[in-house]
Amino acid sequence: MSNMYKFPLKMHVGAPCEAIVKIDEEVKRGQLIAIPTGLGANIHSSVNGVIKNIDDTTIYIEASIEQNEDFVKISDNLSILESIKEAGVVGAGGAGFPTSVKLGKEMPGGSIIANCVECEPILSHNIAIIEENPDMVLRGVKYAMECVKAEHGYIAIKDIHKKAIKALESKLANYPSIKIHEMPNLYPMGEERAIIHEIFDMWLEPTQLPLEANCAICNCETLCNIVRAVEDRKPVIDKDITVGGKLGNHKNENVFFQVPIGTSIKTMIEKCGGIDGEYGEIIVGGPYTGKAGNIDEDSMTKMSGGIIVTIPFPTYEGKVGLLVCACGANEERLRDLASKMGSDVVDVQKCKNVVDIRGNSKCKEPGT
Repeated sequence: MSNMYKFPLKMHVGAPCEAIVKIDEEVKRGQLIAIPTGLGANIHSSVNGVIKNIDDTTIYIEASIEQNEDFVKISDNLSILESIKEAGVVGAGGAGFPTSVKLGKEMPGGSIIANCVECEPILSHNIAIIEENPDMVLRGVKYAMECVKAEHGYIAIKDIHKKAIKALESKLANYPSIKIHEMPNLYPMGEERAIIHEIFDMWLEPTQLPLEANCAICNCETLCNIVRAVEDRKPVIDKDITVGGKLGNHKNENVFFQVPIGTSIKTMIEKCGGIDGEYGEIIVGGPYTGKAGNIDEDSMTKMSGGIIVTIPFPTYEGKVGLLVCACGANEERLRDLASKMGSDVVDVQKCKNVVDIRGNSKCKEPGT
């Protein structure tokens, strides 16, 4: 196992953070090591160790041999919103939007929605935490509601997750303002506008944000990080993740809770018995929207949702066309896959429901 941990200065939507530590400085687990220069979120060390290098994109920390679960706590006597900001909470589902900004506007009479849909195949750590600790998720919704003065709370979860729903129902009596909304088992039902349509029977335009529906949507793990910040004064230094695919332990879904951020992808794969024979690539994220990773270079960030080892690529040395969809891989990713199969891309078409919004593809009616 490697004892070098990498902390990208950009683990969020916005500008890269600025390092506030120096090479050879000793740091403690939970210590603040980088701060935003604009839109962004604080970054804290997840290990006790020594700063070995800092470049334009990354802080490198050599972890001490002896580690423990203790951490440097964020300040006491902070509001919920201030706690979220100081702890560096961002969208843990992969979007990475700073949660203190998302919850920075009051919405009296509005709603907080917990996105527990976990739409991508294989990924299963969000459902697992609900099954094991449903009260934490519900407390997260409660804190978010208090933060923005919302009146209603909803848990958006696919109807196939019976065990998780039952676990939530067992605690729901303590949270009269929160309801469970069961979603159909469709992709991409976890998209924000699809969730809003299912709950409120309204379609937001692709240009509109959930605020237009007087609501805010937070990922399940993000809400748990709010609870940790508020109750335990814990910064975001650990990450839940699913590791799956072509692995030595032959388990397609390996769930890990609270793994130190900065842990190498290679280390996580080794925890699952290594790679089983030949493979195609390592996907960081989900099968549909994840990106190709580098097993020797990449590490877990606040936004890492999954690590998936794929089967070897089939060879097709012919001509192919690409159908670009807002709900799946973008053109760059599809070209990358075609290249790895030896194919020649001769045409690119967009799904009829795709609209271009400031250079990004959006679906007119996701989940339909």
